[in-house]
Amino acid sequence: MSITLIIVVVLMLGVIFVNGWTDAPNAIATVVSTRVLSPGAAVKMAVVFNFLGAFVMTFVNASVAATLSNIVRFSPNENDLALVVLSAAMFAIVLWATAAWYFGIPTSESHALIAGVTGAAIALGGFSSVNQGEWNKVLIGLVISSVLGFGMGFFITKLVEFLFYPMKRRTANKVFSVAQVFGAAAMAFMHGAQDGQKFMGTFLLGIYLYNPEMVTRTSEGSFVIPPWLILLCSVVMGLGTSVGGYRIIKAVGMDMVKLEKYQGFSADIAASFCLLLSSVTGIPVSTTHTKTTAIMGVGASRRLSAVNWKVVGDMVSAWVLTFPGCGIIAYIMAKIFLRIF
Repeated sequence: MSITLIIVVVLMLGVIFVNGWTDAPNAIATVVSTRVLSPGAAVKMAVVFNFLGAFVMTFVNASVAATLSNIVRFSPNENDLALVVLSAAMFAIVLWATAAWYFGIPTSESHALIAGVTGAAIALGGFSSVNQGEWNKVLIGLVISSVLGFGMGFFITKLVEFLFYPMKRRTANKVFSVAQVFGAAAMAFMHGAQDGQKFMGTFLLGIYLYNPEMVTRTSEGSFVIPPWLILLCSVVMGLGTSVGGYRIIKAVGMDMVKLEKYQGFSADIAASFCLLLSSVTGIPVSTTHTKTTAIMGVGASRRLSAVNWKVVGDMVSAWVLTFPGCGIIAYIMAKIFLRIF
């Protein structure tokens, strides 16, 4: 086994771990902010359902993994160099995600992964290395995660208010305390379903570049994800989630909008529905974008001033910078790695 493959595997596991550490807290931000669950209990629940989401959904529908594994292409005679730039991309993603966590900014690990792999591929083969058809799915996903997340958050909140208007406030709080636990579990499950597949697809790309015979492909050219990889990625993501991420929980669930229990439930259900729709159709979307825009929609259903738009502005700035920022870092690291290896 080559030293380059070992480095790629270690860095890929590091990226999956960092995703569970920095991205998964978005899934449980609302249930913590409404004090339905303590941060510790919420993280433990997220570990379990992140694992289940990645494990179950990949068996049911692995189309998101197929999209990510095909987002870049390399010439058959440059697999060794491609493996080097892929390791550079993983290194750049870890740097980007760790810096974002340090400042408490909920950036999208999904978009960092896509930007990093793309930037590194361009460093090797130019823009011809980018599969525009698969990239179009990413752009579609960006719109879906933002527009549909906001719209569903707004709509479901209004629907819940209409259906439960006659209920006494104390009774409603009891009902939605229970309901929000289920909503947060669904959100954690869908986070594992979406993000787990993205990393599995990229992981298999690395193995394929090392030795194509080690990977099974379908008649359409997509990778067949083996059970051992599903288990490995699920466990590593769960371990990352167990580290926590209270800074991001605070930014998403507390600073942006002050939520009541029924509003937290509405945000979780809205985001979970959007992620389920995207997973089934094979569109890679950002769980961070979906959850935060759903929370914005919930806040806007009350009044626009209920949303802390300064916090939103900081998040949007981070989102906008992710593609060029992480892509450029990966490009530079790829050039450095190519000289070293």
